[in-house]
Amino acid sequence: MKIALMINEKNMERYSAKEDISCAWELIRLGNGEVPDSELIATDAEAIVADAVRPVSEAVIKAMPRLKLIHSQGVAYNLIDCRAAAERGVYVCNNAGVNAGAVAEHAVMLMLALLRRFAESQAYVYAGRQMEFKNLCFENGLPELAGKHVGLIGMGAIGRELAKRLSAFGCRLSYNSRRPAAESCGAEFMAKEELYASCDIISLHAPVTPETINMIDDDALSRFNPGTLLINTARGELVDQEAVCRALISGRLGGFGADTLSPEPVTLDNPLLKLPPETAKRVALTPHVAGITSGSFERTYRNIWNNIRLVSEGKRPSNIVNGL
Repeated sequence: MKIALMINEKNMERYSAKEDISCAWELIRLGNGEVPDSELIATDAEAIVADAVRPVSEAVIKAMPRLKLIHSQGVAYNLIDCRAAAERGVYVCNNAGVNAGAVAEHAVMLMLALLRRFAESQAYVYAGRQMEFKNLCFENGLPELAGKHVGLIGMGAIGRELAKRLSAFGCRLSYNSRRPAAESCGAEFMAKEELYASCDIISLHAPVTPETINMIDDDALSRFNPGTLLINTARGELVDQEAVCRALISGRLGGFGADTLSPEPVTLDNPLLKLPPETAKRVALTPHVAGITSGSFERTYRNIWNNIRLVSEGKRPSNIVNGL
């Protein structure tokens, strides 16, 4: 079986278990940079494994008669022409859920960083002003995550994993999604307006759709309980960043923690990077690394190689996303 790999080779070698890769397979390594369609077609592969930011077009799918499987290396698959693949009977699969625990951990980290004023306290220590900050905390103690009412927007794999972790902290949990979840991990379903008005922390775990783009805008933020913390480990497009800046400056929003901004890569004119120093203290940003853990990569490749094995044996793979 020929397998065309449009992924980072070092990452694959480091996190794949050797026993998961059949010696009968021919691995064609194309790298995770730009790959011309003609080069991909020339592989005559039966399976393609593609970085989530690498497209697999209709033209490629139609020109590869032996193709049986296209597998996203990540969770996203929007750059794969799923309709064309379905018409050809080609499975499109992703790695849904493999990084759910890792992203949930990262969301907890952002919550704690804001609650405990981590960046600000670290700056005081490096400036040799430890006691000054400590005395400020004696006057106005730092808040705990325990007892906070956390609202989750979206109750997919990541939302469920986060709910499990927050339960251990002693949080009250509510969630909102398009429909009540079969498994809510102790969180109660709540209308979005009620969730906005009553929660201490709101954490976003929704996909990007026409309905969710800029869902957190001036109107939504005006409904937040004053001082609410907003956490976004989903996608930057869910948030109107100018509106968030206005809410931070006015004090309506108590803090903002994000692993994803829009656009990416982040540009220096992003409004969140230009906040006044006093406001910037209430922001915690990381460079979209929440799911990039060794455990996530190991689960990713275990799933990819297992799906390739299943297809090579004429069986259905897991995590099919194009309706076959």
